[in-house]
Amino acid sequence: MHSPVVVLGGGPGGYAAAFLAADEGLDVTIVEAESRLGGTCLLRGCIPSKALLHLAKVIHEVEELKADWGVEYAGEPSINVDAVRGRKEKVISNLTGGLAQIAKRRNVTVIQARGSFVSSGELKLEGDHESIPEGGSITFDHCILATGSVPAMPPSFDIGSDRVMDSTGALALQDIPESLLVIGGGYIGLEMGTVYASLGSKVTVVELAEGLLPGADRDLVKPLAKRVDAMCEGRVYLNTKVGSISEVDNQVEVTFEGPNKFGHERFDRVLVSVGRRPVTRGLGLENTQVVVNERGFVVCNSQQRTADPKIFAIGDVAGDPMLAHKATHEGRVAAEVIAGKAAEFDKRAIPAVVFTDPEIAWAGLTEEEAKRDGREVSVAVYPWVASGRAQALNITDGLTKWLIDPETNRVLGCGIVGSGAGELIAEAVLAIEMGCEVSDIAETVHAHPTLGETLMNAGEIYFGTATEIYKPKKKAKA
Repeated sequence: MHSPVVVLGGGPGGYAAAFLAADEGLDVTIVEAESRLGGTCLLRGCIPSKALLHLAKVIHEVEELKADWGVEYAGEPSINVDAVRGRKEKVISNLTGGLAQIAKRRNVTVIQARGSFVSSGELKLEGDHESIPEGGSITFDHCILATGSVPAMPPSFDIGSDRVMDSTGALALQDIPESLLVIGGGYIGLEMGTVYASLGSKVTVVELAEGLLPGADRDLVKPLAKRVDAMCEGRVYLNTKVGSISEVDNQVEVTFEGPNKFGHERFDRVLVSVGRRPVTRGLGLENTQVVVNERGFVVCNSQQRTADPKIFAIGDVAGDPMLAHKATHEGRVAAEVIAGKAAEFDKRAIPAVVFTDPEIAWAGLTEEEAKRDGREVSVAVYPWVASGRAQALNITDGLTKWLIDPETNRVLGCGIVGSGAGELIAEAVLAIEMGCEVSDIAETVHAHPTLGETLMNAGEIYFGTATEIYKPKKKAKA
């Protein structure tokens, strides 16, 4: 079988590339090992985790109603795990079913098989699905590599027990363990820890670094760290190393080495969330001209071209940040380049969102990066305690901030912590991409009372014109 364009991987980058290439009039085939399109993001990542996080948020809000508003209920809520799991699977099924229909309407061929490169122009197809062509291979003019990433599991933690889970295992929601250890204080560990704590587990978090969410600005992390500490009832241990893991008497025994946590303790389950690695091994890339760097990422340029003229790479295999929305846009670029258009991936801002409660979102330059690079920036921070909307919703621990070039007044970055931060960051991304000056945001009329107006308010802070806060801008030295 021959296809002018083959996309290896049916995740958000892969199917976006395939659909756009089809819209450009190209004959396209997706090769996907899973029985459904959607990749990690849809099947066992972004979408199911956000569905469960919604449940966790609602449970927390009900608790706040009882504590702060005097709302009484007949009794404590009970969790039907089968029903929760069923609802999560329904969300996945609805979306994957939709993708299958869209593929048919666009005349995109989908082959369910594991693909590996025989050469720069041919894939070997392994599996027993009826969609695999006779001969078990497919040739192509161009291939878009979109195989994504998988959870990293250090060998010392891989003890062959289902009690030690990665994010995929945690999302399977086999049960609600009485005690759960989360190894890794990054976004995946904190999101899943939030879910299990809300469902009734006694959660402990251990992080090797000195703070949660390493790399994020500390003022954004602070409100979340406070919430996580309360959620875990003080069982958050930083600067702490996990020495060994073993299964003992139907529990997992873990040893710790840290200033506030030393010795060993047993847990019903352990979630290992120490990062992800790109899927570039076992693909036969050595049979092509594709170059893979020391971190396992495929080397490619701004047009997603690899060192092999027939092969493009997008998404997690193409390098950080490993985010679904970045993969989607890279897929569009690859499809347009193959179609003969002048396109490249050249973004000033790629938003990052941590869907905890409160949410954290940032885009563009961060304060941590500015400090590291010795770059001079002005920072304008608007605390949500001054927001009428935040006061009404009792979410006053949030903040919105802009990072601004003091010479040109252009916005370079934005950070938000608080409810709905992931939605609010979109305006900031647009502003950064357009090269807006902070006055463009400050002078744009925002609806009141909303959390969106905190972006305007933070701009007013920069000029010293915020009405709810008295903080005149410092005058320049003569």
